[in-house]
Amino acid sequence: MTITTAEADKILSANFAPWVLDLGLAVESLGEDRATLRLPWSDRLSREGGGLSGQALMAAADTATVIAVSAARGGFVPMTTVQQSTSFQRAVTGSDVLIEAVLTKLGRRTAFADITMSDQPTGALAARASTVYALLG
Repeated sequence: MTITTAEADKILSANFAPWVLDLGLAVESLGEDRATLRLPWSDRLSREGGGLSGQALMAAADTATVIAVSAARGGFVPMTTVQQSTSFQRAVTGSDVLIEAVLTKLGRRTAFADITMSDQPTGALAARASTVYALLG
């Protein structure tokens, strides 16, 4: 039931707030239970000290989960975040970040995912997150 990356990019542009779109997220790959997005480096997203802001990483993790659920469902369905927990492991400076959301459970009304955020090109783990979503449609 998975969707194409072009369809996922359309889901991004049609269903997210303008400030989320300003992150510049791009869908890199999709699977039946996962989605990988790229968060491009931007000085606008850095905080004091030059590291990528945690808020940007958390928004990217949240967005990647929506795309993973959409891929598993074969298209977008309305959903809302119920819980998100993030652990930051290292700062990212001057590099894109790859965000991979993997669904650990997809039910009729809820979805659970684990997300890894890695410094691209080194692959070093920058953060981990877990999310729970309520599926509304």
